[in-house]
Amino acid sequence: MDASFNVERNSGLILPARQCPSPNQDERPDGAVPELIVVHGISLPPGEFGGPEIEQFFTNCLDWDSHAYFNEIRSVKVSAHLLIRRCGELVQFVPFTHSAWHAGASAFRDRTCCNDFSIGIELEGNDDTPYDDRQYASLIASVGALLQAYSTLSTRRIVAHSDIAPGRKTDPGPAFDWLRLYDGLSHELSRENSDSQ
Repeated sequence: MDASFNVERNSGLILPARQCPSPNQDERPDGAVPELIVVHGISLPPGEFGGPEIEQFFTNCLDWDSHAYFNEIRSVKVSAHLLIRRCGELVQFVPFTHSAWHAGASAFRDRTCCNDFSIGIELEGNDDTPYDDRQYASLIASVGALLQAYSTLSTRRIVAHSDIAPGRKTDPGPAFDWLRLYDGLSHELSRENSDSQ
């Protein structure tokens, strides 16, 4: 795995993420641990990239009057554990020891309240715009570090937001290349196994 990406289990923080704490989080229920990784896509305003609005939204600091679309989300309070910007920068809003408010009404294999047992990773993007090469690199490295840190996670428990909230959510959309993610993880896991032998 990319040695520069490392999860500290006690704090629930990942290096080299920039920390941007969000108030939109809860302690995980007793006994709950990360068992699922949910991949999202987000852009604010929709279809625009590179601005501060996503971080402002996740920290309840968004100027609601700065764009007409924001009236539609004015009462919404959400967050994610991680955001991967178009440039590949990693931003952490919630430690993995806590629940981020990313999944909403959701279910995975008949188990509801996915926030309780999942890690939410947001990619800056939208359903129809190809994600950046640097985002895939950061996502693969981040997921690899999470798989190392939590034995309860596996490559078989990585899903789209649309998978756990079908009909309500569509992200990360058809623009996201799942094979690229899985091929990258397979390569990293194979290399790790070779290095450990």
